[in-house]
Amino acid sequence: MIQEQLKYPIYLQKDTKANIKIKNTNNSIIYIIHRALIQQLSNQRQGTVNTKTRSEVRGGGRKPWKQKGTGRARAGSIRSPLWKGGGTIFGPKNKDYKIKLNKKEKRIALNGLIYNKLKHTILVENFLEHIEKPNTKEVLNYVKSVGISTEKNKILLIVDSKNRNLYLSTRNLKNFELIKANQLNIVALLKADQLVITSKALSIINEVYNEKT
Repeated sequence: MIQEQLKYPIYLQKDTKANIKIKNTNNSIIYIIHRALIQQLSNQRQGTVNTKTRSEVRGGGRKPWKQKGTGRARAGSIRSPLWKGGGTIFGPKNKDYKIKLNKKEKRIALNGLIYNKLKHTILVENFLEHIEKPNTKEVLNYVKSVGISTEKNKILLIVDSKNRNLYLSTRNLKNFELIKANQLNIVALLKADQLVITSKALSIINEVYNEKT
């Protein structure tokens, strides 16, 4: 799957360039990305919905009436699925939807997506890490200053660690998502139109997702 590891330039606030090490992959990466996507979505399912069968519903141990002579239909238990309050036929049961995905496959999928987003990625030294108080307007102005439109584009901001003030400043922005570098996932990358990566987060990405396989 992996052909070689190359360095690609990312624009640093429109002026200078920085390098990110991403593994170049062939077209079969789409299959692995799809597997990683299905794995993440499946693992989010709780699988806790549950219905009771006639053997699990409380009561119904005694036959409601005798078999013959009453003029009514035969009945063996008041917990029959035909009765109100009875068991459920073929209802949903608890199920574990988790799918296993190798670490190497997940790393390849993330590498492939980051590689695909390189033309829409901007690297910044820091992203208002020392903001004194929550200020959504300041975040919007900063994003526009690096050449990103927040009206239609979905922006994924990747930082090394989440700052409370930064989190409060970005949570009301509908097209904005804040995520830590070591928590990158397939869904977040697929949804994003633009990536904004801090320099510290970039070093974490190169360290965590570019290990020798």
